[in-house]
Amino acid sequence: MSLTRPLLVADAPALLYRAFFALPDSITGADDQPVNALLGSVNALLYSLEEHGPRAVVCCFGQESAVYRTKAYPPYHAARPEMPPALRAQWGRAPALYEALGFTVLDHPDLEADDLLGALASVESAASGRTLILTGDRDLFQCASESVTVLIQRTGGKGPQAVGPDDVREWYGIDPVRVPDFIALRGDPSDGLPGAKGIGEKTAADLLRRHGSLEAALDAAVREKPAVRRALIGQREELLVFKDVATLRATDVARPPDRPLDREGGAEAARALGLNRLAERLADHE
Repeated sequence: MSLTRPLLVADAPALLYRAFFALPDSITGADDQPVNALLGSVNALLYSLEEHGPRAVVCCFGQESAVYRTKAYPPYHAARPEMPPALRAQWGRAPALYEALGFTVLDHPDLEADDLLGALASVESAASGRTLILTGDRDLFQCASESVTVLIQRTGGKGPQAVGPDDVREWYGIDPVRVPDFIALRGDPSDGLPGAKGIGEKTAADLLRRHGSLEAALDAAVREKPAVRRALIGQREELLVFKDVATLRATDVARPPDRPLDREGGAEAARALGLNRLAERLADHE
């Protein structure tokens, strides 16, 4: 397997959701039903593939809310709306389309896509390889390292932004490994984690820079200013749960073999779905 070209691992749920809401549902397929999420997600994958020339592409799915996370903190993801029916219909078709393009599709009965992304990056790093994580979720910044770059989707600009460990330090003022600690203190509304009362980004980063970890900050809480002291002492157990929820779970995954883009197979699958312009784009490069 190649060590010179990176492995591209993609957060399939994030790609599908983003494409569904970014592109009009007037983009329909052979059955006159929307295919905007399918088209947009594949376009995002092809863009990164063409920009970075990965040795293989892995599209990760998983549970909307991992059981261990909802057990630890029941409000986790509780406020998220139900998946729109038009997106759900495309969701079921996505794995076959990705496979037809030569991408590997991974799913997990208990964990979330994020956990699989982190696990794949770890396996690749252990083999002295490099990984690109394509996602819209900044929680994945905890994976950034010398061998792992996060490609974060953004509004505006051309393509995702490459984020390495120095970028995480510049944005948040902490090392990537401390991202779960940072989330626990600051909170994450998209996941339903409220964080510590009255503690925002600047205070969270300051605490972690001075103490090194959430646990150390909690142990030293009596020396903090009154408002911060009250939050840390009063929410100690809750904040530790938040960190646990924000931390990716390790799981056994095999290092994916090299697998090139299958333009012919992808074009055939795209035509069957009524994605004719995508099919033409793929066929034009054959």
